[in-house]
Amino acid sequence: MLGEYLPILIFLAVGFGLAVVLLGLGLLAGPRRPDAEKDSPFECGFPAFEDSRIKFDVRYYLVAILFIIFDLEIAFLFPWAIVLDTIGVFGIVAMGIFLTILIVGFIYEWKKGALEWE
Repeated sequence: MLGEYLPILIFLAVGFGLAVVLLGLGLLAGPRRPDAEKDSPFECGFPAFEDSRIKFDVRYYLVAILFIIFDLEIAFLFPWAIVLDTIGVFGIVAMGIFLTILIVGFIYEWKKGALEWE
């Protein structure tokens, strides 16, 4: 029984060993040219201009929620569509409930103005 896990153990050992060797090689053979520009904080292509603890506009969070809504929808719709003929009416009802919850979230986003760009 434990012999069935031997290929997995070998795969993990080779992967871990390769990672250690490559990281060690990069640390030992890589060039070291420290520079004030390289060590400075960097954010979105330009230097940070304010404290990192500032409050974000609520639209940032609304866009994040919108992304999660569409991401979840796609992540669950593809597998559901593949097994739809096997799960039958129960699957259709369950996905209907799921999509209803996502639509309520989308309507909330719409009412809050997350789809309005300035």
